[in-house]
Amino acid sequence: MVMRKDIRQIRPYVYEVARNFRHDMRVPARFYADELILQQALNDDCLDQLINTATLPGIVGYALAMPDIHQGYGFPIGGVVATAGADGVISPGGVGFDINCGVRLLASHLDRQSVQPYLSALATELYKQVPSGAGEKGFVSLSVKELDEVLAQGSRWALKKGFARADDLENTEERGMMAGADPAHCSARAKERGKSQLGTLGSGNHFAEVDEVAEIYDDEAAQAMGLFPGQIVVMIHCGSRGFGHQVCTDYVDMFQKVIHKYGIHLPDRQLVCAPLQSPEGQAYYAAMSCAANFAFANRQLLAHQVRQAFRTVLAGKVKNFDLFQVYDITHNMAKIEMHDVDGQRLQVCVHRKGATRAFGPGADVLPRDYQDIGQPVLVPGSMGTASYVLVGTAGSMAQTFGSSCHGAGRVMSRSAAKRLVQGGELRGHLQAQGIEVRAGSLAGLAEEAPSAYKDVDHVVDVVHNAGIARRVARLVPVAVVKG
Repeated sequence: MVMRKDIRQIRPYVYEVARNFRHDMRVPARFYADELILQQALNDDCLDQLINTATLPGIVGYALAMPDIHQGYGFPIGGVVATAGADGVISPGGVGFDINCGVRLLASHLDRQSVQPYLSALATELYKQVPSGAGEKGFVSLSVKELDEVLAQGSRWALKKGFARADDLENTEERGMMAGADPAHCSARAKERGKSQLGTLGSGNHFAEVDEVAEIYDDEAAQAMGLFPGQIVVMIHCGSRGFGHQVCTDYVDMFQKVIHKYGIHLPDRQLVCAPLQSPEGQAYYAAMSCAANFAFANRQLLAHQVRQAFRTVLAGKVKNFDLFQVYDITHNMAKIEMHDVDGQRLQVCVHRKGATRAFGPGADVLPRDYQDIGQPVLVPGSMGTASYVLVGTAGSMAQTFGSSCHGAGRVMSRSAAKRLVQGGELRGHLQAQGIEVRAGSLAGLAEEAPSAYKDVDHVVDVVHNAGIARRVARLVPVAVVKG
């Protein structure tokens, strides 16, 4: 077990456990923190999990973690690992069960003052239009054939069906579609779980939230994104629902059966993996890409429903109630990318689990409007606290395989939060702050209490000061919809 004495600070906000800490480590384990976040990380097994990831075959550079690090399945949440070469592996645990869990930011042309008289009605309509909760079904009914089209095409399917705009896809990571998706590699069980859930929010830490832009830090980047002080925006946080969970479950089970075929020995069976170029590795990548496309389409349908809610409540009352898309990012994915490693340009498989891509200015995968500023990075806070819009930097490309944090990061388990927090009291507290709350479960509300998470302002300070993302805007909630 790693202890404080085993960790050295190599520069401000960057800590490292040396490669020689354990005989099976192939690279050092490096993470972004300050002393407070470091102490929080020592309270669970997340740093030991990070060290375990440093043993993966083909890993290059460092095993990395962001300041929102906390314990996960195999990999820590906030973990970033790049593998390369003939023995480079892909690990379902390095992506997570909610494949392409991500965040979409929509922005209005309205300010808080113009929306305030209708805020309660808007919160109620959003709760009506955005299906939320563990077992909820979406408004689109899909046959298995139609679901296969979603899995192959992602947001492009939504565009063809009238649920998306061309600008939505332009301002979505991967333009809303992972290439290489093949529905033939997804089980019938996964498809059965997914076919009724498209266009649903789910439960847990997923939400739809109306926010006000409280502060702008970078005028140039904010202008490129269409953000201004006092503006009303909407943040949607969800993923691939039961479909993605089943894909992960299926391939964890498969890899457990074949790992010895490739002579792979691991310190934790939850790290189970296969060589990326193996038949099993390629099958998982194709299925994971399907789940990613499901999630892109899912958030796209939710964006369509949010627009419907704004139209229903605000039409005839305010001018220009339309919502445009700022960006949509993913934070549970493995991607094939080119990066500089030890002076060489390498093709690597970058696992980001609870971490977001944060490419700097000039990256050819970015939308035209963001080429000069870098990729928007959307960082939701815990319920009732601030969220942030950042941009990727040249520093993230040099230090973290173009990656940054994805949120605040838990410091308390869901079960512990439910023991310590009363959902009704929390709702009352949020409403006393002027935040409209619509939730299907008080217990679900309690497990997402702000006290269960790190201070998002603190987490963002670390990534900003470490140079792996730059602050653009701070958002504060005015209405929250939860499952």
